[in-house]
Amino acid sequence: MEPKDALVVFQGAKIRRTWHDDKWYFSVVDTVGALTDSSIPRRYWSDLKNNLDEEGFELYDNIVQLKLLSSDGKNYNTDCANTESMFRIIQSIPSKKAEPFKRWLAKVGYERVQEIEDPEVAQKRMKEIYKLKGYSNEWIEKRTRGIAIRDELTDEWHERGISSQREYSILTAEISRATFGLTPGEYKKFKQLKKENLRDHMDDIELILTMLGEATTTRFTRDRDSEQFSELKNDAKDGGDVAGATRKDIEGKLGDSVVSSDNYLETPEKTKRIGNKKLLE
Repeated sequence: MEPKDALVVFQGAKIRRTWHDDKWYFSVVDTVGALTDSSIPRRYWSDLKNNLDEEGFELYDNIVQLKLLSSDGKNYNTDCANTESMFRIIQSIPSKKAEPFKRWLAKVGYERVQEIEDPEVAQKRMKEIYKLKGYSNEWIEKRTRGIAIRDELTDEWHERGISSQREYSILTAEISRATFGLTPGEYKKFKQLKKENLRDHMDDIELILTMLGEATTTRFTRDRDSEQFSELKNDAKDGGDVAGATRKDIEGKLGDSVVSSDNYLETPEKTKRIGNKKLLE
């Protein structure tokens, strides 16, 4: 799940969440921290669990341990509850924030249902988020198209037996290495990124080349009817080679590298970067 989907904010408090069994599940400890003044939310939740158990609240049925990203960058099993169960927990927390939180929680859950019923709603919300961050409409359209191309490729890989995250990562790295001369991990280090999404920090040409490599890989896989992992890996390299050749052609005529350490949002207003050059509009 994308980071923007795994975290929501209520009145400045960050609430971790994850999509499980067709429902949103929220971190109970994060919720306790958002609603109380407790300096140790985990201890507050531990005491509250005892009270809920005495009141007949079936903890085993209503609380699920799911892996959530912690502040140290690792995933740990965390007590989580869906919207319905969270309402029950909130009722046991004496807080002036309870009612606003209930309304907020219901809204967050309802928005996800809307997105499932109509994917265009999710796309509109995504575009609004990017606009608020400062991205241009032109960049957003490329990013949106890139997501669709990426989804088409991963769906194709899935249908051909790719199931583990490691396999997806290897194939993606093949495309990236052939396109840019860097794996995604190396590219993130080059841009001095940590947990951020690499593609959100690409400029227009970087995004277009990424799309070209992935779209070509999909085409090769379908035309060749590749099935084995080694065949898919070869498709990924060939797709990346096509994009890489285009990159080198651009760089040859431009006289500068397209592979940029720049963050798209850090470019000056009304200035576009191509590689390390600035062209005033």
